[in-house]
Amino acid sequence: MPKRVLVGQVVSDKTDKTVVVKVERRVQHPLYGKIIRRSKKYHAHDEANAFKAGDTVRIEECAPISKLKTWRVTEKVS
Repeated sequence: MPKRVLVGQVVSDKTDKTVVVKVERRVQHPLYGKIIRRSKKYHAHDEANAFKAGDTVRIEECAPISKLKTWRVTEKVS
């Protein structure tokens, strides 16, 4: 089974080797049909502490690293 890959923005880099990435998706409202934004935050592993708040990054699913971290940052998206 392929690993899921998401693109989002780093909102926090305060913890060691971890970044919090906010991923937004656009969905259509079931009744009114308007396009609305839904977002979710993922804790992702950043081994080198290379990514800072505001960076747009690509994360991929991996085996659990800790209680909250099951994603790993792969690269910075320009």
